[in-house]
Amino acid sequence: MIEKETIKITGMTCAACAARIEKRLNKLEGIQKAVVNLTTEKASVEYDSAKVQVSDMIKAIEALGYKAEKFEEAGFDREKEQREKEIKRLRTEFVVSAILSFPLVMAMILHLLNINLAFLHNEYLQLIIATPVQFIIGFRFYKNAFHALKAKSPNMDVLIAMGTSAAYFFSIYNAFFVPAEPGMMKELYFEAAAVIITLILLGKYLEAVAKGKTSEAIKKLMGLQPKTARVIRNGREEDIPVNEVEVGDVIVVRPGEKVPVDGKIIEGSSSIDESMLTGESLPVEKKVGDIVIGATINKYGTFKFEATKVGKDTVLSQIIKMVEEAQGSKAPIQKVADKVSGVFVPVVLGIAVITFLIWYLAAGDFTHAIVSAVSVLVIACPCALGLATPTAIMVGTGKGAENGILIKGGEYLEMAYKLNAVVLDKTGTITKGQPEVTDILSLGQIQSNELLRLAAIAEKNSEHPLGTAFYERGKREFGSIPDPEGFEAIPGMGVVAVVNRKEIYIGTRKLMAERNIDTKSSETLITQLEDEGKTAMLIAVDKKIEGIIAVADTLKESSKQAIEELKEMGVEVYMITGDNKRTAAAIARQVGISNVLAEVLPEKKADEVEKLKKQGKVVAMVGDGINDAPALATADIGMAIGTGTDVAIEASDITLMRGDLNAIPAAIRLSRRTMRKIKQNLFWAFIYNIIGIPFAAMGLLNPIIAGGAMAFSSVSVVTNSLSLKGFNPYKK
Repeated sequence: MIEKETIKITGMTCAACAARIEKRLNKLEGIQKAVVNLTTEKASVEYDSAKVQVSDMIKAIEALGYKAEKFEEAGFDREKEQREKEIKRLRTEFVVSAILSFPLVMAMILHLLNINLAFLHNEYLQLIIATPVQFIIGFRFYKNAFHALKAKSPNMDVLIAMGTSAAYFFSIYNAFFVPAEPGMMKELYFEAAAVIITLILLGKYLEAVAKGKTSEAIKKLMGLQPKTARVIRNGREEDIPVNEVEVGDVIVVRPGEKVPVDGKIIEGSSSIDESMLTGESLPVEKKVGDIVIGATINKYGTFKFEATKVGKDTVLSQIIKMVEEAQGSKAPIQKVADKVSGVFVPVVLGIAVITFLIWYLAAGDFTHAIVSAVSVLVIACPCALGLATPTAIMVGTGKGAENGILIKGGEYLEMAYKLNAVVLDKTGTITKGQPEVTDILSLGQIQSNELLRLAAIAEKNSEHPLGTAFYERGKREFGSIPDPEGFEAIPGMGVVAVVNRKEIYIGTRKLMAERNIDTKSSETLITQLEDEGKTAMLIAVDKKIEGIIAVADTLKESSKQAIEELKEMGVEVYMITGDNKRTAAAIARQVGISNVLAEVLPEKKADEVEKLKKQGKVVAMVGDGINDAPALATADIGMAIGTGTDVAIEASDITLMRGDLNAIPAAIRLSRRTMRKIKQNLFWAFIYNIIGIPFAAMGLLNPIIAGGAMAFSSVSVVTNSLSLKGFNPYKK
């Protein structure tokens, strides 16, 4: 059985660490897929529970020198506590290291200014000051380097340990074994080793603080959860913890209170603010029978509702889970960085050795050879490379969740950036999906009232929006509607029912043609209705056409604007529907769509999407119904309207919680802005190393400057990703 598990990992320092753990996990028998995220410090694993256990994964990770535990066991609060503890420890280590390094730096500065304070330049004093920085504060680098070398996978810590050790021990050699030239001070580099460690700790501290901010979206979502619920038990109201609410409980919600869990209103009505989940600012009117979502805010009325989803099954819990999984995923563009990181450190070690040999053998300058090799080792850390993509994805997906755009993974965020074609389902997507009867036309002996009654009975068991419109209109006109004696739904065509022992056919021309029913007498009227943008359904009794019932669906207010925005963004827009060509064309004209795919049966929607893909288009399918699920799964990106069915949402890659089409251009804008940040980050990370390493090898870069630049490169990448937090995807 294939299962999913999240493992919390501590001790990773760079992209090479993440790559090493990922490689080790994927080698385990039974592991289907393992993805390690440096930013979240988590491994997302898909595995066969019959072949491998989570304990085996934890052992494999710990064998590489890292700590690991099941994420559920760690818990969110514990994770927060651990992160704050690590930030505090880094801050303390940095402060102590900075205090100890200060005299060494002062000695170097004064030397450059030709100011001689003998006690500061004393080799014994410098050794005493530098040693605790090197081996006590810097112990973490030696420990991690040891584990990395043991695992035959050198990482950033190896570079730091080797670089600072070279500077430290070279200084000892010069201090005690090489006599100073007359009138000259001994060449000591204790300050280089100490300052490099100090600056790297500062970088790690700032990076840890910044990384904590990238997960603020999750914190916000979790903060939405109410703590208590007012439940009616044994005939009286009582407040209980929300985690004790059970399915079927009746809950009372008063004005200004949060809805504790998901459910259905059974008494009362109100306006509910759903903005924290959908991004939609206007309150939504709710009445008996309507669904309410946990964590939304009741504005005015008091109502009672029956709990239908609690705990992990609530919409909010599912959203939190989806965002967490998305933030732990990888975008395809990250594969480039991962491949580079995997070979980067060994290559840098080689460059450092070559640099030393060239300077020593060719120039005969041992001191310069050591300093240049140290600079190469220090400047070349691949941290920024490893943080470039995941930090941007974390902030981007979190920003999406805040605005009602739920993106299931980094690959979908990247794919949305490439979209050049969007296919829109008509009913419930472009339109409100609540058609109403507009015309009842008799063509035979049966009067219009009787036609409506027969249609309402025949469609009573139908789940199609058109059938529902017939039934609801009949219920308003006649009150109670009896059940049909027989019922058969024919997808994409209509229904066949038995009412009072008569066969009732309601549907399209296709249905009538298939059942050999003559429709010539109705053609003119049908054409007229379709040209008006109405959907005309034929009614036949015992295989004779008796009338036409026309329905019209109202356009969503946002549809036309959203379609215009998509066109401006260079995206082709298609409308797909089972409606006939005339009706479809009339609706398309109203919203400005020129590409219309009409008379498409539900099972054929996926085929139409596939055709567009074969034309070289990167296609998004947008739908809301069960019949859209295959097309959503076939498209490069499936977008489900959040107000639609659970099946459609499950089959989609991006869920638009608002229920309006403005979220589509917003999702594309968010994707484009996030990808821009990723490319900026990768460019900076690559360029930084491409420029920095040659400068260091040529002896043009001081080890201290190299250490500072390396430390702050990671911070700059994370900071650039965090700038996404101010982005509003709904603004052009």
